[in-house]
Amino acid sequence: MNKIYNFRKRLFLGFFSILVILSCTKDFEEINTNPNAPVSIQPSLLLRQVIYDYGEQLSYEGFTAGNLLGQYTTALDFNLFDRHNLKSPQLGGNPWPIFYKNLRDNEIILNLASENQTFAVYEGPSLILKAYMTAALTDLFGDVPYSEAFKGNQGTVTPGYDTQEEIYRGANGILANLDQGISAIEQYTGSIKLEGDILFDGDLNAWIRLANSLKIKYLMRISDKIEVEDQLQEIFNAGNYIQENSQNAVFDFSDGEPNNFRLARLRIGDFNNFVLSETMEEVLQDLNDPRIATLFRPFGNSTSADYEGLLNGIDASQTAISLADYSLTGTIFRENTGQLDANFMTSMETHFLLAEAAHKGFILADAKTLYEIGVTQAFAYWGTDLPVDYLTTSAAYDSSGTNALEQIITQKWIANMINGYEGWIEYRRTGFPVLKTLSASLNDNLIPVRMPYPAEEEALNAVNYTKAASDTDGNSINVKVWWDEN
Repeated sequence: MNKIYNFRKRLFLGFFSILVILSCTKDFEEINTNPNAPVSIQPSLLLRQVIYDYGEQLSYEGFTAGNLLGQYTTALDFNLFDRHNLKSPQLGGNPWPIFYKNLRDNEIILNLASENQTFAVYEGPSLILKAYMTAALTDLFGDVPYSEAFKGNQGTVTPGYDTQEEIYRGANGILANLDQGISAIEQYTGSIKLEGDILFDGDLNAWIRLANSLKIKYLMRISDKIEVEDQLQEIFNAGNYIQENSQNAVFDFSDGEPNNFRLARLRIGDFNNFVLSETMEEVLQDLNDPRIATLFRPFGNSTSADYEGLLNGIDASQTAISLADYSLTGTIFRENTGQLDANFMTSMETHFLLAEAAHKGFILADAKTLYEIGVTQAFAYWGTDLPVDYLTTSAAYDSSGTNALEQIITQKWIANMINGYEGWIEYRRTGFPVLKTLSASLNDNLIPVRMPYPAEEEALNAVNYTKAASDTDGNSINVKVWWDEN
């Protein structure tokens, strides 16, 4: 009897233990999952991160390093980069990791979109972003790792370099990705909204306009290498590109942290390192251009609100410079950054590109009209009133064509101050505006025509770096990229 009782007791206790274990583990995964650290990647979060991180970091890079190369500003100290020792980045000058981090994260979005139909809405915008970031990368450096990049999970940790021509024109290159991005958006029939889109708030038509404006930009960039007339005319005739400032691909900075322009967060000494370049001063003063008061401040020792620029590339160890004798950049870059935005592509830039295309006979259109639209929109973009006589006097378009290209590119250069790398790239492509020989050049008085591959690439991707360095005369900053015929 006791044996039967003990058996039943053990059976009951065993059954009860199983119930306890089952009840404890039933919701184990749900209970032990941190809701703030999702186990699966959400493309909406990645898209927001890619757009913000890339836009914020390249705006800072464009100001601190690109503006020195484009001669918008001059560095008073920490200025080896301003003297064109580009292998010595200081406050800025190493955009390589920014490109590859964001291209990698964008590739994750593309993979999610191809693997899961639920995320199909992300395919088109991510292809367009890939084209945009890739173009900026190759335009700075030339040949770069591309087709084999982002395949570390497949065992490729030292990717080979693709030629710039292949990156632009290949089956999975910049122009192809823009076309495929447009097609993916046009063919999307789902009802799921594009989340995390801080450029256009999920407006897919706006992404198509962006893609077409970028096609105009990149076709013009390589127009010395391929025939572009038919493609440009088709885009222009259709008119589905960024045409108004309200359609610009931008996101706004705020006046306060954490989303203000980074210069507002740096110590005052770092901000005060950048003053008006003599090149920029002369261009703006010759045009009697009131944007000088938006982009810069009267110099401290001025008695009549005058502006003073400094020749780029001084030798700070040999030259005594007083900050009060030169104009700092405007309050929009530090105290009032809520008036500033991260600029991906704008209507003003699109119209300047179309004006150039019309001037060169690539499209049938009136170059003067397109130029004047670009100038008008550029003044509005920078929050500066356009003088009533500006387009009929100092900035009147030269319809004879003698100085027209220089006028178009110079106006685009002024407008692109937040994107200083762009100003330098367009100078390399066109020769305008004419940049000055540095005060104390560390590059034999030559204006660089490419960025050097960074030291970490030599260390981490040695074999492929060696080949790329050999193709650029030892990673020289004086070897032109493929599209550069200037």
